[in-house]
Amino acid sequence: MRVAFVHDYLTQFGGAERVLLALAELFPGAPLYTLLYDPEKMAPWFAHRDVRASFLRMLPRWAQRRQRWLLPFFPLAVRTLDLSAYDVVISSSASFGKGVRVKPGAVHISYCHSPTRFLWDYRRRYLSDNRFGFLFRAGLAPLLALLKMWDRRAARRVHFWMAPSRIVAERIKTYYGAHAAVIYPPFALEKQDQSQAVRYAKDYFLVVSRLSAYKKIDVVVRTFNALQLPLIIIGDGPERERLKRMANANIAFLGFADDTALGAHYQNSTALIMPCEEDFGLTAVEAAHWGKPILAYRKGGATEWLQEGKMGEFFDEQDPDVLAAGVYKILARSYDAGFIKRKAAQFDKKKFQEAVSRFVAMAIDSRTL
Repeated sequence: MRVAFVHDYLTQFGGAERVLLALAELFPGAPLYTLLYDPEKMAPWFAHRDVRASFLRMLPRWAQRRQRWLLPFFPLAVRTLDLSAYDVVISSSASFGKGVRVKPGAVHISYCHSPTRFLWDYRRRYLSDNRFGFLFRAGLAPLLALLKMWDRRAARRVHFWMAPSRIVAERIKTYYGAHAAVIYPPFALEKQDQSQAVRYAKDYFLVVSRLSAYKKIDVVVRTFNALQLPLIIIGDGPERERLKRMANANIAFLGFADDTALGAHYQNSTALIMPCEEDFGLTAVEAAHWGKPILAYRKGGATEWLQEGKMGEFFDEQDPDVLAAGVYKILARSYDAGFIKRKAAQFDKKKFQEAVSRFVAMAIDSRTL
């Protein structure tokens, strides 16, 4: 049985890529197909893997980094990925990767991090949050309409679905008309040297996120500009320079952090802030692993497992005043770090891989009946 993986893009490392690595460990020799691959940036995690990128890899580096300009070409790039040699294809996708074609009789299983949000529930906010100019928006709207039709057709090529949360499973049902099994993603940071924690400052609030418009990091920056409390932001993305220009001196932008530094920053923090509707919220699990409370927006996957008052707090509007009230609530309450750690233990990588293995075996058996 020959197996291949498909992932949308390998150009930055985040929660979806951690899930991909956990999936790929199940079939160590399987190649990994993707639309775009940045070998320099992704080498620490994927240098040992057989990564095969689409024809878009031949574009200049500056063009590959401007993914918005490549939107019209992604469906074609997906179609040209040759998976005819494989009996089982497992896609890890939140956009175009699930649209691959497999040979007759093969099985396509998708771990869908979310239906393509900028085509469905996030479409209007995608246009407004990214502050596109009028002419660009005028041209982008019909393109998104065409991609939406393509996305619905592409979803029909998936035979079996997995989702990281019930909210994502509901979206898959609503937009694609398909049932998805919910398999929560795992805590997957590498083992940490706890002594590293002494190297870093303590008692700050923490954000760990890609710095994209939809992540709503600007709300956190405005909140902490007013509160004048220490805030550390770990992550990179197209919004970084704009956010740095907004921020006061009490806010530090650290860019990318490896697992050792990331673990130490979790360990030394007061709490993690998660300001947008996350499909699951893997960074919240990482913070909980260190017994840290989480202040999360009351939408998305975190509402399924984060116990309010015991593991952290929720806030109801992406507004600086509302978020500030949540910060004060975190500061005023004591949390049992041991309880938080025990709750985080349910997201064990071995349990995740066992659940995925059972699902893949079921899918193969069902497909061959």
